[in-house]
Amino acid sequence: MSTQGNRTRPDRVTTQTVVEMKHSGEKISMLTAYDYTMAGIVDASGVDVILVGDSASNVMAGFETTVPMTLEHMIYHTSCVVRAAERALVIADLPFMSYQVTIKEALINAGRMMKEAGAHAVKLEGGKFIADTVKRLVDAGIPVMGHLGLTPQSIYKFGTYKVRAKEEEEADNLLRDAQLLEEAGAFSVVLEKIPAELAGKVTKQLSVPTIGIGAGPHCDGQVLVLHDMLGLNKGFSPRFLRRYADLHSQMCSAVKHYIEDVKSGDFPNDKEQY
Repeated sequence: MSTQGNRTRPDRVTTQTVVEMKHSGEKISMLTAYDYTMAGIVDASGVDVILVGDSASNVMAGFETTVPMTLEHMIYHTSCVVRAAERALVIADLPFMSYQVTIKEALINAGRMMKEAGAHAVKLEGGKFIADTVKRLVDAGIPVMGHLGLTPQSIYKFGTYKVRAKEEEEADNLLRDAQLLEEAGAFSVVLEKIPAELAGKVTKQLSVPTIGIGAGPHCDGQVLVLHDMLGLNKGFSPRFLRRYADLHSQMCSAVKHYIEDVKSGDFPNDKEQY
């Protein structure tokens, strides 16, 4: 714990912290958040890492894919989360086409995410083709998390959300890509929707931590979309998702109760007025 003035603050999780967690054998917990209130709840609960994912496109904006998210959208959501997070490491996705065109453009956009939004690190999707970009960002002082396997920004290329790297050639390429990302300076790599055995191989190969989503138990940590694990989204039920609550039903019940009380005149009562 550290003390600032009269306020005791929890020790901040850093990129170095999560690397040390891998080497000590402590699993890393990561959840998404996109706004101040939810981020505050997640942070106060003790999560290690908050990912401001471009999945905000789906769960916050209602788009079918993550492709429509802009850098301005991501800066807004990230700044909201950063203001709430006192302990967790906050990582922000760089959205589609904000880093794939040129290394210079990637550097400028990642710099904006750090300076304007206050992100502690950025996440990029892809392997070999972004390795030089990762190295340039890291050299500039911007921590980078990689992302391999199912990469949602490339959904129109893949044409499906099915498990990736089931075939030997793609699995071998993923192993090489993971090594290239580490060599480029990435401090961690997300592995999404790949066979558990392959994720275990990647995890053993790398000296930096892997974070799995639909990648089995052998990764150094796990991530889920907050709205999915809380049961706010009812229509999304992949095999890897474990729902820890049914907030959709609870919230609907509360709203219906409120409506009934307003209609009946029960709300506000004598104690709820001035």
